Order: sequence, then C-alpha cells, then structure tokens
Amino acid sequence: MANAALDPHAAIATTASGVGSGLLTTEDGKPLARALVRSQRRARKRAFLLVLPLLVFILVTFVVPIGQMLTRSFHNDGFSANMPQVSAWFAETERGTPPDEAAWTALATDLVASADARSIGVVGTRINYDMPGTRSLFTSTGRQVRGGMEPPYQANLLEINEDWGDPRLWSVMREASTPLTANFYLASMDRTRDETGAIQQVEEQQRIYATLFWRTFWLSAVITALTFILGFPIAHLLATLPMRRSNLLMILVLLPFWTSLLVRTTSWMVLLQQQGVVNDILVWLGVIGGSQRLQMIYNQTGTIIAMTHILLPFMILPLYSVMRTINPTYVRAARSLGATSWTAFRRVYFPQTLPGLGAGAMLVFILAVGYYITPALVGGSSGMLISNMIAQHMTGTLNWSMAAALAALLLGAVLVLYWVYDRLVGVDNLKLG
Repeated sequence: MANAALDPHAAIATTASGVGSGLLTTEDGKPLARALVRSQRRARKRAFLLVLPLLVFILVTFVVPIGQMLTRSFHNDGFSANMPQVSAWFAETERGTPPDEAAWTALATDLVASADARSIGVVGTRINYDMPGTRSLFTSTGRQVRGGMEPPYQANLLEINEDWGDPRLWSVMREASTPLTANFYLASMDRTRDETGAIQQVEEQQRIYATLFWRTFWLSAVITALTFILGFPIAHLLATLPMRRSNLLMILVLLPFWTSLLVRTTSWMVLLQQQGVVNDILVWLGVIGGSQRLQMIYNQTGTIIAMTHILLPFMILPLYSVMRTINPTYVRAARSLGATSWTAFRRVYFPQTLPGLGAGAMLVFILAVGYYITPALVGGSSGMLISNMIAQHMTGTLNWSMAAALAALLLGAVLVLYWVYDRLVGVDNLKLG
C-alpha cells in the first residue's frame, strides 16, 4: 500500500482484477488500459499547469515582442490608411503610368482630408522614410489646403510646390500605397527603388548599414577571439589550482558581475583617454613621448578593449566548467607514452575543452553582436555598431519600421551562424556548466 500511495500507476496495477475474465480491470471494475490512459492524461495536465506560468511569461515577454517587431519591419500603413483615394488610383494603374487628372484629384482630396484630420504629419513622415526631405512638402501643403481646395488640382498643387510633379515622389507614394512593403529591408541593405521600381544601390555617401553590419560581425569575432586567448589560461588555472585558491581566484573573475556595466564602461573611459592612466604610465616609462599620447578611446580600439573585458567572464565560466571535469590522468598517460607537452595538449587536452569553448564563443559572440551601451560610450563614430543605429532609429528618428528591419536582419544573421555552428560542431556539444 505504501508503494501504491507513491505511484498511482502502481496502485492501478496492484489493484487490478478480472484476469480470469480475459479483461484486466481496476478494483472498481473499470478497464485497466482506459484507467492508465486517464491517469497519464491527468499527469500531463498537471505538468502543463506547472509550466504554464513560465510559458505565458515567455510568450508575453519574448515571442509577442519579437513577432510585433518582425511585423512592423514590413507593415507600415502611415500613407495607405490616410490617403485612401490616391492609394486606390495606384492600385488600379500599372507602375510607370503618369499621373492623370484623376490621380491629381485623388491626391488633392486626400491631402485636404488628411490635413483636416491632422494626420498629414503621419503621411509626410511615412514618405520621408523612403525619400528624405519630403515631410515638409506634405505638412506645408496641408496647412495651405486645410478647409478645401478648388480645381484644377494639378495646377494648384504645382503652384503650391513644384516638387509635387517629381516622378520620384510619385514612385515613392506608389510604394507606400500598400501597408506591406519591403522598402525597409532594402534600405537596411543600402538599396532603394528608382522611378521604374528597379532595385539599385543608394548613393555612395549614403551607404552606411552594410558597413555597420560588417563592422559589427568583424569586431564581435575579434572580441570573441581575444576573450578566448585571455580566458583559456585563466580557466585552466582555475581548473587546476587547489579548490581553496581556485575559489579565491573565481571571486576575482565574478567581481565584474557585481559591478554596474555603466561603472565599468566609464572606468575604461578614465583609463584610456589621452590624459588617462594608461597614457600616463606609458609616458612615465618612456615608451611614448608626452606629445605622442595614444588615441585609445572613441574609436574601435576602445570598443574592443572595453567589450573584451566586460565579456571575458562569459568565456571563462563555460571553459572552467568543462576543464574541471577533464581527468588529468589522460595527459599524464600521453606524456608517459612519449608525447611532448605540446602534443599532449593539442591531441588530448584541448579537444576535450571544445564543448566549453563552443559555448563560450557562442555566448560572447551573440552578446557582442547586440551590445549597445559600451560602443555608444567608448566607440565614437568608427566604433559604432549596428545596435547603436537601431537605437538611433527607435529614439532619434522614430523610424521604428527601419529599426525593426535592421533588428530582423541581425536576428536572421545570428540564426544563420547558429545553424552553421550546429552543422559544423553540433549544438549537443555545448556545455554551459
């Protein structure tokens, strides 16, 4: 009976009866198979209810925001929702059709209605995303046509501002006449559409996003490599020292986690500036002259140094957790069989650390790709990453669709790298602890 109280399945089995009749039943006469299914169903329901709060939390805080971000990256109805008549004209005509009187009438009617509804700013902002400098065209025209407009509409609109006759403007309005658009992704890749709708590169002085993506991944790879070079010997020392000394050294490794990220970053600003501690020491040692102080901040050097220090524990801890489990007799056996220290390390010890190395590299690289505060404070213009541009669009230009498109591309690139890592190394080999 004690076992039956602990295991309901055992209770059913031990109380089963009816063997003689050819059908196993429980003590109360119900079929045993059905009772087992019902019991398993109740167990699954209890397990689901236990994880339900975590599932809801993940859906609300992770899945839904990412879904909204992806939706916003290709959905923007700022123009189509407020300019319905001219949007309908674009839907009824083919690309390349010059605007006729019906188009000008629809445009004027929508401008008057949007100006009266005070949504002309939203319309101008949407067009301004694809054609910078055009928001004032909509807002100034809206102020002049508010309350009504008399035909002929084409002549009157061109009289207000001759830019209304620009074919490029009509092409952009056609692209914005549907809420679904790929223009934000094109802009994220330094591409745009010409008057005919063909995709082409933007002007050379406007190509910034491809450079930022390349710089982000390049600096993230460099920082990952540096954390490996610096973290591997530290993790090995932690794993081989006696436990008492290892714990003391581990406190030093964990100490950055107990210090504010902003404090650590500003500390590097103090250390690396031209009149800072590092330059003072180099001048005092005679390595450089007083007039040759190094520029180590507000550039890529500052970003690499500060981020390497901040992300170093994320490489050390996975390596340490794997090195701690490596049996030292393997290396001693290799040495006893004639292997040199380098050969024993390369052929025996290092391959066993790969699960920790893979986990640390993935952690550091993914964190570095999305880092924002440190590059913003110490990176300057040459150390800026794509995350800083995403923040700029969210808080500065308020172009959330562009920020969402950049974030979606960044997310896609990380997922591709994750897939490549899984194919080459295998996610099953990751060990975080």
